[in-house]
Amino acid sequence: MRLSRPFFLLKLFYPRAVFRFRTDEKVLCLTFDDGPDPDTTPAVLDILSARNVKAVFFCRGGNAEFHHKLVNRIRSEGHVVGNHGYRHLDGWKTNTQAYVRNFEKGAPFTSRILLRPPYGRIRPRQYRELSKGYRIVFWDLMPWDFDSRLSGTRVFEILKRRIRPGSVIVLHDTASSSVLSFLDEFIGYALSEGYWFTAGIFQDN
Repeated sequence: MRLSRPFFLLKLFYPRAVFRFRTDEKVLCLTFDDGPDPDTTPAVLDILSARNVKAVFFCRGGNAEFHHKLVNRIRSEGHVVGNHGYRHLDGWKTNTQAYVRNFEKGAPFTSRILLRPPYGRIRPRQYRELSKGYRIVFWDLMPWDFDSRLSGTRVFEILKRRIRPGSVIVLHDTASSSVLSFLDEFIGYALSEGYWFTAGIFQDN
């Protein structure tokens, strides 16, 4: 069973983490995980530029180190870069010391302030350690764009049905994602419904 929203009890365990903006305004935040990817990320940036939309890119440190020019482009176009760990470690399967070190290793290439746990899996002790220095961001809406069993059309339908004011949406700028097949159409749809996009809540990070 695929859940498009995080299990509600997570907000009790991680009270200071960001899941959704607190607002009645029709505002959305697009975020992209697991890049930068030399093929997908530039195409995503082109779409965002054409639509004048800013987003948050939670980059893997290893990818960011290798594709540093892409990270520079993300920043130069007004987007925000966050830390997704140097490697894509599962916090449920990693001890706290190694988990924290993984973000510290990724920080020079991504961010020392903004962080998203890979898979959204982080244990309370890991959260306590990392929240001392990082703003931790989960999401409000996961449409499963990385799942090869779902077509881009199906992902688009999930987005249309589930967006709401303040949604932080997680997509992926990777070769395995269907994001390029629906991103422009989704942005157009959201704008036509009176929504607007911002990364402003994270701009100082």
